[in-house]
Amino acid sequence: MDIQKLKDAGIDVDEALERFMGNQALMEKFLKKFPADTNYTKLEEAILQENKEEALVAAHTLKGVCGNLSMQKMFELMTEQVGLFRAGEWQQATDMMPEVRAAYHNIIDAIEEG
Repeated sequence: MDIQKLKDAGIDVDEALERFMGNQALMEKFLKKFPADTNYTKLEEAILQENKEEALVAAHTLKGVCGNLSMQKMFELMTEQVGLFRAGEWQQATDMMPEVRAAYHNIIDAIEEG
C-alpha cells in the first residue's frame, strides 16, 4: 500500500501501526477489509429513508471502525455526526454528508489504489 496516500486520506498510519504492534501486513489486511464494511451504505440508506435510529446506529458503528483503523479525519467527522444525531439535530447531521462522503471515498480510493 502507498503509505503517503493513506496519510493523505486522513489515516494516521503511525498510530495504526502501533495498534497492530508494528505489523504492516496485518494493518494492510484490516484496511483492505474496510471497503466491504456496510455501515457507510447503511448510513446513506437510513438518511434517505429518514430513519433516525438506523442512521445513528450506522454512524456510531462506522465511527468505531474508523477509530480502530486510525482513520482520524473520518473518525472526527463521525464523532461530530453521532453527537448531532444524539442531540436530535437531524438536519445538521445530514448536512454533513457531503463532507463525510468525500472523506469516505478518499479512504476507499487510497486503499484500493494501494
